[in-house]
Parts: sequence; C-alpha cells; structure tokens
Amino acid sequence: MKEIRKAAKERFQGTCRVCPVCDGRVCAGEVPGMGGLGTGASFKANVEALARCRFNMRLIHGVSEPDTSVQILGEHLDIPVLAAPIGGVSFNMAGAMSEEDYIAAKLQGCRDGGILGCTGDGVPEVIYKSGFAAIRSVGGKGIPFIKPWEDDELFAKMDQIAETGAEIMGMDIDAAGLITLRLMGRPVSPKTPEKLKEIIGRTHLKFILKGVMTPDEARLAVDCGADAIVVSNHGGRVLDHTPGVAEVLPAVSSAVRGQTVVLADGGVRTGGDVLKMLALGADAVLIGRPFSTATVGGGREGVAKYIETLKTQFTQAMVMTGTANAKNVDRSIIFESK
Repeated sequence: MKEIRKAAKERFQGTCRVCPVCDGRVCAGEVPGMGGLGTGASFKANVEALARCRFNMRLIHGVSEPDTSVQILGEHLDIPVLAAPIGGVSFNMAGAMSEEDYIAAKLQGCRDGGILGCTGDGVPEVIYKSGFAAIRSVGGKGIPFIKPWEDDELFAKMDQIAETGAEIMGMDIDAAGLITLRLMGRPVSPKTPEKLKEIIGRTHLKFILKGVMTPDEARLAVDCGADAIVVSNHGGRVLDHTPGVAEVLPAVSSAVRGQTVVLADGGVRTGGDVLKMLALGADAVLIGRPFSTATVGGGREGVAKYIETLKTQFTQAMVMTGTANAKNVDRSIIFESK
C-alpha cells in the first residue's frame, strides 16, 4: 500500500496530497478537486465523528475466525464494503488516468476482492458512459448511480442502466448541491416525495437513495419505495457544517430498522472504521476517496490490495471485540463513558 500511495500522490499532481490521515484539512475548499466544500467542516466532521468512537476490547471469548461476509440487496460481499461512486478524473484528479481506465480498474478490482464497486454520473458524458461500460465488463456486478436530473435526461439514463446487466441502481440525491455541476451550467435539484415515487416506480432494479442525514427523510425514503438508503453528506462536498455521518447514523438507522437496508458513507478509512459503522446501525458502508487513491496508484491490483488490507483490519477488529459475525454487530462493542 505504501508504494500504491506514493504512485497515487505523484499522479494526482496536488489535487489530492494522499495525506497520512485523509481528514479533509489540507484540501479544505478544493471543489473541484478532492476536498470538502467551503471550510471543509463537513468532510472533517465525518472523520472526527468516527475517531471519537472507541472500542470495548474483549478477549475472553471463542471468536478466532469471524465471518466477515454479508448479503446486501441480494449480493454477496466478502466484507461489508462498497466502493463509492466517485468520477470526474479530468477535473477532480488532474487527469491522473482516463475516465474509462479508472472506472474499469476500480470495478474489476472490486470484483477480484469480493465486493461491488459503484459508478458515478456527471458532466462530461464520458463519466457515466464509462461507468455503464465498466459494469457490462464485470457482468453487471456493479452499481450505477445517477444524479437527480430533470425527467428527460434522468429517464433516458435509467433506460441505459437497465441494459448494463446491473441488478441495483442508485441516485445520489445529495448531488443537488454540487458546485462542479453548477460551474458547468448543469445544476441538479432535490426531488419531492411524489417525484421520487414516480422515479423508483419506473425501474425493476433495486433502488438505493444516497444522501439521507435525518430520521424523517429516512422514513420518507422508505415511503417512496427505496430498497436502501445511504446515510451520507456527499463526502462534505455539497453543504458546509453538517454533522458527521457517524453522529447521525444511530438515529437514522433506528427510524427505519427492518424496513430498508441502511448503508453509511463518510470518513471510513480502515477495517476498524467499517466495524464502528456497523455497530452504529449500518448494514454495510461505502468508501470513497481511499478507493480513488488505490485505483490511481495501483489500478486493478491496487484496488484488490486495498480490499485485502481492509479485510485484514476488519477481521482483527472483530476478533478483538468478540464479534463473531458481520451480519450481527452489537452496539456494545462501542465504548460509552458513564
């Protein structure tokens, strides 16, 4: 991983410094780029919220080979991780590689590592077209995300997604605040519950709604028919001064427990972070920037190596907290001061 990170740092040319701790401090305000919007407070809050969670270490038990796998929306994952939908290599990553090579390497590396990768959407059109092609190349084992466009463009892209072989799709409704799209003259907007019901009703695919940060909107997402939600502030790139995802996850998860799949995306860097999110109420997590680093620095093999590293860390954290199964992680593994 050290060699992969070193290569990525050179290829990013300053758009990402590949800091020892990816916490949004150095890159604050760098949008376009890999930073958080404005002061970077929302990006930093994601990392800080997870850092404040500490484990209860327990070793008087019989857990030595925990089961790290989960089933999410009918798909088997060797570890409860998805690679988040990050694109725009030309303007966010200094053109470190072509969009086509980037997303193909990411999805193929995810398949090699026993998980699924997600693809992004945006302007220019090569972003989503490369994503759709990459999903076809892995036999549909990927999750395409589209932005909340107006009807004509949105429905046209949904029709194209149906032809990729994917069985799950998503919408990052939190992209409604993306400054990059505004700068390109292509802003997107929020959706009413009525419109969301119409959108979800148009597809036979399982539908993920990404960008839910409050319990009331989680319940609305369920009412609209979402098969899964992602608790996410879009990596801190759309609204300054939101809480960190780990802060709001317990309440959001409790509001819809048993009614939909709950995914969490924000500040996850290690296998230990994955376990923390599961203890706080997530069924699985999305990881963004570190997968971009692994892809740019090592291609398909770099992605697979990062997944291997995550699995090692995740397994270690499970053993050290007495967690036998990733499908059933107890909140009691998190230390809470009296």
